[in-house]
Amino acid sequence: MAIEQREDVNVVAERAVLVALTLRGERIAIDDRFEELSALTASAGGVVVGHITQKRRLPHGKTFIGKGKVAQLKELAESVDATIIIFDHDMSPSQIQNLEEAVERKIIDRSELILDIFSSRASTTEAKLQVEIAQLEYTYPRLRAMWDHLGQVTGGAPVGIGTRGPGEQQIEIDRRLVQKRLKQLRRELDEIQQRSVREVEKRNNDYFTVGLVGYTNAGKSTLFNTLTSGGAWAHDQLFATLSTRIERWELGGGTGVMLSDTVGFIRRLPHHLVASFRSTLEETVHCQLLMLVLDASDPCAFLQLETVEKTLKDIGAEHQPRLLLLNKIDQLEDPSDRLVWVSRYPEAIQISAVTKEGIEELSEEVRLAVIGLVREVTLSLPVKASKAIDFLEKRTQVLERAWEDDRSLYRVKIGRNQIQQILSRERDVLIDGAPATEAIEALWTLPDEMGACCHLPPHRLEG
Repeated sequence: MAIEQREDVNVVAERAVLVALTLRGERIAIDDRFEELSALTASAGGVVVGHITQKRRLPHGKTFIGKGKVAQLKELAESVDATIIIFDHDMSPSQIQNLEEAVERKIIDRSELILDIFSSRASTTEAKLQVEIAQLEYTYPRLRAMWDHLGQVTGGAPVGIGTRGPGEQQIEIDRRLVQKRLKQLRRELDEIQQRSVREVEKRNNDYFTVGLVGYTNAGKSTLFNTLTSGGAWAHDQLFATLSTRIERWELGGGTGVMLSDTVGFIRRLPHHLVASFRSTLEETVHCQLLMLVLDASDPCAFLQLETVEKTLKDIGAEHQPRLLLLNKIDQLEDPSDRLVWVSRYPEAIQISAVTKEGIEELSEEVRLAVIGLVREVTLSLPVKASKAIDFLEKRTQVLERAWEDDRSLYRVKIGRNQIQQILSRERDVLIDGAPATEAIEALWTLPDEMGACCHLPPHRLEG
């Protein structure tokens, strides 16, 4: 049987056999790995018709799996009429080529599958540029070995898993053309990113910013729609969100934040994608508070949390305050499972984006993070300080009002961060009769303020 050319396969007809090796040091159960790989395959439009596994210390140098497994894989693919074989690993171009010749089926690895999904989901100009750069960087070192089996790649057309390449530019390319194309794409992307950086800086100056981060399909977009006016596409599939969406989240009492929903993380996310989507992830890096959304009902939740924390460290988003949100808590079959989470992360917030359990507690925690620890104080400021007075009237709980000569006296319940916002509008402010800087140091000590919000051990709220 001749190897089916990639452009000849319709995506909806792709019948996939999944392959995973249990190598030395693997921590994730093979069933859980197949479950995730099946979800990735379904997200790409394929139908899983079989799977095969092998235990090895190291991959086989020529065909990744052993000689006997190659024969078994060919037999299985023929028996289930599979058109594609997908590995839950990254493979060398020569291994892919050798396997394709042996089993007479199209072979793609994990990175190529994820790149294909990103390509099909990219809708904004920025996302399309990012994906194309990642695909070209993935292809560049493989040109020589992949030349024979790539075939013609037609951009954007859904013609089979692993074929949604950057477009006509990739047909019959050589290394010089790839470099030229990459240079052009990076220039276009850089122009967009410079605008994005300015927008992020302005937003952080004007608002308190909160970012939703987490493993793909943890329920971030559903939670985003629950907390805001919505608009994020929430779907039960991996990488439903590729571009950042930002909306205002009202916390009550005149307090609001700008909430962003970003692309989800996944184990072994291709480094080309991480690099290309760095501008999208910049939104996360610069948020003043991160909310880590975890699917508490997933058996691999603890390992997924490790992946998220590692990815945040890789992109430089490890210093902001964090809240750990245990989402989909309503889907835990055994109530005792909650005790496991409580014992391990006692200050995490248990929520359900669907049933809205825990949403009020979450809003209050974020409100405290925004306004800071609340104290009851008397503020004295000039009567002409209209912006500061307007802020007090709209954003704080006013207990009493009085006037002495040319000054207004307000007895209020106010948070430390709100005091800083008042001082940004008016410097001539007394707090309980003392200069503002002295009163802040006396009334709002660091330990009290640190304890005002939930955190993710071992991290404490900072800043």
